Amino acid sequence: MSMEEVEGSHGSMFEGGVEVRVLVVDDSPVDRRVVEGLLKRSGAMFQVIAVDSGKRAMEVLGLTEGKEAEQPTVDDPKIDIILTDYCMPEMTGYDLLKAVKEQSCQKPIPVIIMSSENEPQRISRCRAIGAEDYLLKPLKTNDVLRLRDYARPAALSPKTGTKRKIAIEMMAENSGSERRPCLAGLAAA
Repeated sequence: MSMEEVEGSHGSMFEGGVEVRVLVVDDSPVDRRVVEGLLKRSGAMFQVIAVDSGKRAMEVLGLTEGKEAEQPTVDDPKIDIILTDYCMPEMTGYDLLKAVKEQSCQKPIPVIIMSSENEPQRISRCRAIGAEDYLLKPLKTNDVLRLRDYARPAALSPKTGTKRKIAIEMMAENSGSERRPCLAGLAAA
């Protein structure tokens, strides 16, 4: 795979030194550039790897059959989220979604479908096999902000129950003479 085949752009690091790697898959060079520009301007949280087909995306992901996947032009080929066009020649975004979700890994890569067509049946079909979202083209800044919810690596996501955990740990340090709160009737998330 040549440098022209995989367009990589290194962004700045996000808070805590963690960057989200987004694989953008679109056969339209103009749409790829628009999405890449939106991601870059969204606060330097995203590192974009752009390819022009589902087959190239499969190579970047290491999901090609019969041969070793070549390394993309980034230090680590790990992808945190896939943003793919629905309508592409050879391998559609739906086919790519299916291939990614069929992998037996415990935490599959989130896949977001983009399309200029707002077809409820297509949206339902994509969601039914695991698409995290379906965005209408042209993408807007608000769409990129929605991506942050899906794209954040585990290191950036807030831990649930942190307030209660801190309070319990602080109580454990007490001498034991204080009265402890009654937790009956609370539901665990």
